[in-house]
Amino acid sequence: MPIITLTSDWGLKDHYVGTVKGSILSKLPEAIIVDISHQIPAFNIEQASFIIKNCYQNFPKGTIHIIGINTEESDKNPHTVVFVNGHYFIGTDNGIFSMIFNKKPDKIIELDIIQDSDVFTFSTHNRFIKAAVHLAKGKKIEDLGTVKNTLNEKILFEPVVNDNLIKGLVIYIDSYENIITNIKEPLFMEISKGRPFSINFRSNEIKRISKSYNDVPIGEILALFGANKHLEIAINQGNASSLLGLYYKDPVRIDFATDYTDYHC
Repeated sequence: MPIITLTSDWGLKDHYVGTVKGSILSKLPEAIIVDISHQIPAFNIEQASFIIKNCYQNFPKGTIHIIGINTEESDKNPHTVVFVNGHYFIGTDNGIFSMIFNKKPDKIIELDIIQDSDVFTFSTHNRFIKAAVHLAKGKKIEDLGTVKNTLNEKILFEPVVNDNLIKGLVIYIDSYENIITNIKEPLFMEISKGRPFSINFRSNEIKRISKSYNDVPIGEILALFGANKHLEIAINQGNASSLLGLYYKDPVRIDFATDYTDYHC
């Protein structure tokens, strides 16, 4: 049975999620619909890309992912369907695709689907569903529109690095208020070379990497690398973001010892 995922900034208060799910099931009763998230901050394609990037490969090959964030179409940002790593993605080419994948997609198609409505404010319902049902029925992606060779690129901020320093920033706050940065474990290991270090943010300092939240007493601050290999700052059973005053796009830096006697870990 075809799997169709939904990611959006619609929230759960309004009728949008129900409208889309009902329309999919009316056209494809056997579909399995999975909600990835509908709590994306409005129009925030950076945070949407982080969520999708970190979960889509857990779905079976052939899964169709509908992205309902900032979907208004323009000549510069066309509605697009992408096939990459065995998965289909349907959304607006506003830079979000380039932030999800670290490789060029196998196929890129600019959608050429006539919508049934003359209202252009709900593209997910009026166009993306048609494309998803078409793919779920095993039809060719090329039949959906015009082949393209490139996507609009949006470059995410990368950490600034030198021999003794990594400067990054907060890219995501999860529902536990754990703080996730753009500093990844391989980069940390490359620069650290086993040296003592200090993770600095606001007026706080952490001098060790934990393996789990319970490595520190309840209420204490810790840093660890999560399953996605991103450096995470948390409080054991606490709300780190609000308690530490550390929010989306705030800076985090790691200083490495140049003289081991300067650090007392």
